[in-house]
Amino acid sequence: MPSAAVSSQGAVTVLRFGRLAAMGTVTVLILIAGVWASWGTAHHVMLTKGRESGTIEVTGCGADTCSGPYTPVSAGSEPRASVVIEKSVAVRKGQTYTVVVKPGSDDVVRSGPAGVLYAWVPLGGALLLASVVVAGGLRRTRPAWVLAGSGIALLTAAFVTV
Repeated sequence: MPSAAVSSQGAVTVLRFGRLAAMGTVTVLILIAGVWASWGTAHHVMLTKGRESGTIEVTGCGADTCSGPYTPVSAGSEPRASVVIEKSVAVRKGQTYTVVVKPGSDDVVRSGPAGVLYAWVPLGGALLLASVVVAGGLRRTRPAWVLAGSGIALLTAAFVTV
């Protein structure tokens, strides 16, 4: 019987390690996906050196986008009759927003604190989702609360600012 108890203990250890490895991998993948989804917009907003910046006055909105005339603020930026910004709850017809032009296009993204926070909203959602995996799969409640608190803080700041 002693060898059966030892092999049972070994199986429990292997299963525990497998659970930790699997849930750790899932957590890392969720966080990487959140950063990846955010970075597509965030790098335009955060790394503005050499980019055209200005304002857009939203004059019309379609199903997915809004448009309006672009007024440059940065040196070397050209005025445009119409640029396109993604339609969201943060963009309303008749409002003026500070924006950065995506290189080689007439697409713009919001800049300033509101633009930065809005760009990182997918990461906020990923932090909340990862906190559930960390709490349930890894059984680490303190790190889970830190992840959840960070996600809630980011989403709340974006909501208040935008």
